[in-house]
Amino acid sequence: MSETFRIDPALCDPRPLPMSRAEAAARGIDGFDVILVTGDACVDHPSFGTAIIGRVLEAAGYTVGIIAQPEWRSDDDFARLGEPRLFFGISAGNVDSMVNHYTAARKRRSTDAYSPGGAAGRRPDRAVLVYAERIHSLFPDTPLVLGGIEASLRRFAHYDYWSDSIRQSVLADAPADLLVYGMGERQVLAIAEGLDRGEPVGRLREIPGTAAKYTIPEWREHPRDGCVLLPSYGEILREQGLYAEAFRLHSAEQDPVHGRCVAQPHPKCVIVQNRPAVPLSEEEMDRVYELPYTRMPHPSNREPIPALEPVRYSLVSHRGCFGGCSFCALGHHQGRIIQGRSEASLLREAERMARSEGFTGVIPDVGGPTANMYRWRCPRWEEEGACRDRSCLGCRNLENGLADHLRLLDDLARIPGVKRVFVSSGIRHDLVPPEAQGYLEGLCRAHVGGHLKVAPEHTSDRVTALMHKPPFALFEAFRERFRAAARRAGKELYLLPYLMSGHPGCTVGDMVACAEYLRDHGLYTEQVQDFTPTPMTASTVMFATGIDPSTGTTVHVPRDREKRVQRALLHYRDPANRALVTEGLREAGREDLIGSGRQCLVPGRAGAGKKRRYEP
Repeated sequence: MSETFRIDPALCDPRPLPMSRAEAAARGIDGFDVILVTGDACVDHPSFGTAIIGRVLEAAGYTVGIIAQPEWRSDDDFARLGEPRLFFGISAGNVDSMVNHYTAARKRRSTDAYSPGGAAGRRPDRAVLVYAERIHSLFPDTPLVLGGIEASLRRFAHYDYWSDSIRQSVLADAPADLLVYGMGERQVLAIAEGLDRGEPVGRLREIPGTAAKYTIPEWREHPRDGCVLLPSYGEILREQGLYAEAFRLHSAEQDPVHGRCVAQPHPKCVIVQNRPAVPLSEEEMDRVYELPYTRMPHPSNREPIPALEPVRYSLVSHRGCFGGCSFCALGHHQGRIIQGRSEASLLREAERMARSEGFTGVIPDVGGPTANMYRWRCPRWEEEGACRDRSCLGCRNLENGLADHLRLLDDLARIPGVKRVFVSSGIRHDLVPPEAQGYLEGLCRAHVGGHLKVAPEHTSDRVTALMHKPPFALFEAFRERFRAAARRAGKELYLLPYLMSGHPGCTVGDMVACAEYLRDHGLYTEQVQDFTPTPMTASTVMFATGIDPSTGTTVHVPRDREKRVQRALLHYRDPANRALVTEGLREAGREDLIGSGRQCLVPGRAGAGKKRRYEP
């Protein structure tokens, strides 16, 4: 697998990318080639997508300006850097703006971790659409390129939880020319190079890792042979099952080797997704992450950026995830193929951090979407891609990278100035088999800071199967091995299990059983996630249609009041949840758990509750 990717770190300025004409003038820049607009505060750190794309463009010789969190109700902020020579790149930021703004109960959040001081209200709902409309009105002839997680996961017709409706592709709604999906370094460079050569943006619609829109006449005149045609937006609106079918079809094409282009007709255009971009090689990953990021907010920010603080001195070791969790869209964004950095590159980055002002000696996290997938690989990925018809999990062709991961952590800890190295983001417990007990003991000895995060998600095997998570017995066995490893390390360490309520297929009775398990094993946890349907996940398809797209079978869908009851059951000790817990116990026929007995979850004297039947 190979595609051109040319960047030179020597072309980068050590100062943060400019946000004003004065900063540009200080660099000798009288106009920008590319202007990036983001819903996040401007932070020059490789955990922020705009920083990576901006630095990569700079390292390719382009001048780049940043417009961060523009005031979208007026033109002033969008016009302050002028018109770019090549294109505007538009992103909502590191998080979908609707997820950023609303809880799973659709309540408005009071804070925004990606804004100065955590202040809410610094970006609009559906930020990509709002920004694109405003910029197009000011610069109608300048190409607009959408990117980031919000655009990436809304590239086809999708269920929108916040409006409880199927919405068009964001590219069909926005006055934009191209959409970059996935990790966008290759795509953005290809777009910049094409426009720099003088090609019109309409001639750049076949770049891998991008989606484009064709007018209906254009599509009729230039059909794509071998393109997978999805049910149209109109057909999906008329028949729920076709949304599940559309998801099944395009999910099979998210591979850079065997993926085909995918097209979906909309009322006024046809959205065409090209095959995914080739993943970055180890050498390319090293170059991207060793660009001269300051790891600091732009000086214009007067208050701290809460999202930066936990990751300021963390290291990104790899991308991609082959876990395939139903509620996660990583397979559609970063892909299943693990793309890792070399240990030498990570050591160099850590050495630079250790010499930086403010570094306390602690590297709080080293990882990627799943920390202990570092260096896992399949010999077939290079030529054949990830298998269409099977999961990577449990495949004997998959080469285990746990020894490399532990060695990396230990080597980082030996760097002068580094005191501790942790895996704060947690690990996937089903990737630590019994024969890898040495890896687990190594983590417990030096790289677990009191708690190790793992995500069994549920105690019901029927529910975990729908989540595409391993059976719960695997977590129980891991818990015992973790305890043994902690004892051998002479440490008092604890597992912090993440659990999910309200997932499709889960009933109130399932949540009662889960609460009982927590009660019996002393695992009461605040780490409970109420399932939020986000675009482009299998779980969201189940929520929207009641159909499991992988099997076509129907599933129970908790909604509204039932979702609240399910979440309350996992926080049964909170007095504020007493009435909801009582209601759930009555619904499940478990009045035996209401009262003063040792096994009871809530006392019986308060919040009698009413027995309900929740509609599917």
